[in-house]
Amino acid sequence: MLYYPKIQLSRLREIGWRLWDPIGLADENGSCGEGCADEYDGYLLHVVSMLYRGSSKDEATTYLVGIVSDHMGLSVVDSDAAAATARAIADYLTSLSDGPKTVH
Repeated sequence: MLYYPKIQLSRLREIGWRLWDPIGLADENGSCGEGCADEYDGYLLHVVSMLYRGSSKDEATTYLVGIVSDHMGLSVVDSDAAAATARAIADYLTSLSDGPKTVH
């Protein structure tokens, strides 16, 4: 059984809204009001799970790109934003005292 440390959903949301936001809901401050605050939670939490199970940042990036192109059906995909998001989540996880020491 894998042990996941406590993560702050607010921190994941901050990363997702600031760096990813593929459908452009964020305001000029990089956040979203209460009506859409949880819009990307499932995707970001899945990235956390992937990284904890040993997936690489590249694999997490591919997942986020696929969400935008396949699930959301958008024709314009910012793969750099997906990569920055995967890196930021990996960095956040390794910064946790009980998080993974490295993420590939």
